[in-house]
Amino acid sequence: MSRTAYEIPLSSQPQLFNIQLAGKTYFLTIRWNTAALYWVLDIADQDRAPVISGIPVVTGLDLLGQYAYLEFGGMLIVQTDGDPDVVPTYANLGSEGHIYFLVEDAV
Repeated sequence: MSRTAYEIPLSSQPQLFNIQLAGKTYFLTIRWNTAALYWVLDIADQDRAPVISGIPVVTGLDLLGQYAYLEFGGMLIVQTDGDPDVVPTYANLGSEGHIYFLVEDAV
């Protein structure tokens, strides 16, 4: 099974933007948790109603895996250039730290 990866366009600052994931519009909020020193992701639907809040942006797993019942249509993974297991820092999100939406390719 092959997958296509689409990078979520980000920069090293808190942000709110809309994006199409598997044909549906979502609003993503990315914010820095100063106490824990990691990025946090919130996902809202097209009407800005919260769907998932407070997902730590960490490596090594599908951020949407435990929410499969919400049928996002893909996986959300995090990697950092040079070492894919290093969590993105405040300074490198969007440049060296990346979030990808992976969808299965049609056969």
